[in-house]
Amino acid sequence: MHITESILLGLALAMDCFAVSVTAGTIAKRIVARPMLAMTLAFGIFQGGMVVAGWFVSSLFSSILAPIDHWIAFGLLAAIGVQMIREGFHPKEDTKFDPLSYKVILTLAVATSIDAMAVGVSMAFMQIGSGWNAIAQPASVIALISSLLTVVGLGAGIFVGRKIPFCMTPVGGLILIGIGIKIIIEHLNLWP
Repeated sequence: MHITESILLGLALAMDCFAVSVTAGTIAKRIVARPMLAMTLAFGIFQGGMVVAGWFVSSLFSSILAPIDHWIAFGLLAAIGVQMIREGFHPKEDTKFDPLSYKVILTLAVATSIDAMAVGVSMAFMQIGSGWNAIAQPASVIALISSLLTVVGLGAGIFVGRKIPFCMTPVGGLILIGIGIKIIIEHLNLWP
């Protein structure tokens, strides 16, 4: 696969990472170094790793996962989105939704990278090459772009979050549910 194709594929796959990180930054309204670094690394590692995983397990599990992968991503994003909306409208004193908790970061990293696994599966079927060398370059580029767009998204979210005087948690929940719906629409070919 040519580097230009890898970059374009990385940009396409990283859009969910960008949107989720904007949401997290908007809610956080400030830099929280360790969790934001964890999000940056997790999103990049999971995007690149899922491409590689899809590549290697395509012959074993693609027929099982392909029909439901979009539903898994939607379910994870919708569950977190509903929790965010509920917390935004009915905040509890002792438990405020934290988009930068490590549990939420891990769930979001998995949810936003499921489509990357499908890309890895399709790359195996396209027979772009054989062996590790064929998948290492695209997976690395995808991981790097996902991490970079996560940092940009967090920064943009923090900037926007400081300008908005009200709680953005419900809006963030709606954005996550919207990303899940977008995944369903794309996989079911409902969008022209």
